[in-house]
Amino acid sequence: MAGGLFELRRDDITGWWVATVVDREFDRARFARPARPVQGRGGRCQNCESAPNDRVWLRVLKPQAFTVAGSELDERPGERSESESEELGMGLLGDVGSWETIAAPFRHHDAISDETEATVIEMLRTARDRIVRAREEGATSYLQVVQNWGEQAGAMTDHLCLDVYDLPQIPHRLGEELGGAARYVIKEGRCPWCRLIEDEVARRDRLVFEDAASVCFAPYASRSPFELWIVPRHHEADFGTSTDEQLTSAAEALQKVIRLLGTLDGPAYNLVLHTAPLQENVSDTYHWHWEIHPRLREVGGLELGTGLPVNPISPEEAVDELLAATRAASGESAPHDEPDAGRSWDDFPRR
Repeated sequence: MAGGLFELRRDDITGWWVATVVDREFDRARFARPARPVQGRGGRCQNCESAPNDRVWLRVLKPQAFTVAGSELDERPGERSESESEELGMGLLGDVGSWETIAAPFRHHDAISDETEATVIEMLRTARDRIVRAREEGATSYLQVVQNWGEQAGAMTDHLCLDVYDLPQIPHRLGEELGGAARYVIKEGRCPWCRLIEDEVARRDRLVFEDAASVCFAPYASRSPFELWIVPRHHEADFGTSTDEQLTSAAEALQKVIRLLGTLDGPAYNLVLHTAPLQENVSDTYHWHWEIHPRLREVGGLELGTGLPVNPISPEEAVDELLAATRAASGESAPHDEPDAGRSWDDFPRR
């Protein structure tokens, strides 16, 4: 019996399904989409106009950026007074949260992979400290850290920065991860990300990078081509509790992995931090991690109509191609299936 066009894969944490295309030969040309630079107005960079020359800084783009409106059914005209609506938490209740950016110094327009390690570490430290402050303030539910690199990924500037969104709600993806992880721990007795690290290191066919502190792999149910996760080996739910050593490891892993992706013609990508909510204790079940989604294709009707992600390349084949391209770029002649082992824990500087 002939195999199907798609292989349906299930994410063990969220329970969501992905349709992975399995009957096509890999065509390098289909994924040759370098990141397009963002054309600033008259060559201006708003970050550079007020950026310091020698340090990372936090810029507030929009204080109180989110208006909680609910749905049309939540607020029917004439059914309740304005004061009652405010008490119920529905309707237009004013602005909450914020939109900020953690920007590299003046004229730093290189990718993370080409930036100095010290600058990347300082950007991660600023993100960590911002999470700590948001948790102490207790005003919102979640702090989302992202990087949009390249015009195709929604970037609004070529300046190296991490956007920070202080959200009044836990995002749907995080909610699914939180619930799925809790169910997994009840069933299996351990954190699902800790289990993934163990399994991916043992299997190695989806493994891209590992060292004593971090592991990078393509998830089994990858939702996008060449999707990669960077997961710390230590179990911790909240990125805000990261030590300086762990930030050093995270910075090095991010730079190394994004440099590897550069062998795919330097694609646009979205980098996303998943961490614990600000007002919930999920220390036993959650595990912070980074996700990288290269923007190498458009969303089709099947995905829009069903919510089922379609990945045109299996994660195993994606890792094969990524490592092969890396070997070719470095001039290695003998093929091997081992990713770079990185450095040991003792090699990470203490600060």
